[in-house]
Amino acid sequence: MLGTYEKRHGHRSRLLAGQAAIVTGAARGIGRAIALALAREGAAVVVNYRAQAQAAEEVARLIRDMGSDAVAVQADVTDPEAARALVAATIARWGRADILVNNAGVAMYRLLLDTTVEEWDEVMAVHLRGAFNCTKAVLPHMIRAGRGRIINISSVWGQLGAANEVAYSTAKAGLIGFTRALAREVGRAGITVNAVAPGAIDTDMLSGLSAEERSELAESIPLNRLGTPEEVAAAVVFLASPQAAYLTGQVISPNGGMAM
Repeated sequence: MLGTYEKRHGHRSRLLAGQAAIVTGAARGIGRAIALALAREGAAVVVNYRAQAQAAEEVARLIRDMGSDAVAVQADVTDPEAARALVAATIARWGRADILVNNAGVAMYRLLLDTTVEEWDEVMAVHLRGAFNCTKAVLPHMIRAGRGRIINISSVWGQLGAANEVAYSTAKAGLIGFTRALAREVGRAGITVNAVAPGAIDTDMLSGLSAEERSELAESIPLNRLGTPEEVAAAVVFLASPQAAYLTGQVISPNGGMAM
């Protein structure tokens, strides 16, 4: 079903027609928006999830309704075997894996003095070990193909740091370092590696904020509003597209002016 949308609907050729993408943590929020946006541009998508099977299946159904192919695949990306199985499922279905979006993440709002070793390790495992596992699993296929796009979802807090979010900020900063180092390592193989570092985005990760706190946060942003998951997804689509072929090792930060 790769690239069937134009045949069915007679629309313009889409940027990612014929390509296959893996989006980790794609059942909700930013990951969901990324999966849908990639599919709108013609990519077949593996909708990865850890626990939210129903939500992931709904994303896959929406993609199939667009005319692209999709499958929801359960995998805890902190487990190397699960990450390898995730990539293997992609290759088995479509014979290729062109795009990897390392989006799986976990939020933590905690003073460092109140953060346990177990909590610290969980944040690092999901963000950093997860990206490492999935990237290591997909790289051999991209190297053989002579091309590939790896896009890591970091955060503006990985650039600026955030009080009460030291573990999260550290993990997201680590993803930026991972992005830059890997871009140097695999560039000659035709693979680009970039990061997207969103600012304050209106997802359920902000659900713990009161209406007053959300208003104060929006007022602190030069554009005077929270961002949307779709605005983050647009940056990912660009980095996955042919227009970004000469862009690697970079960080794009849709943050409304929080970081200048």
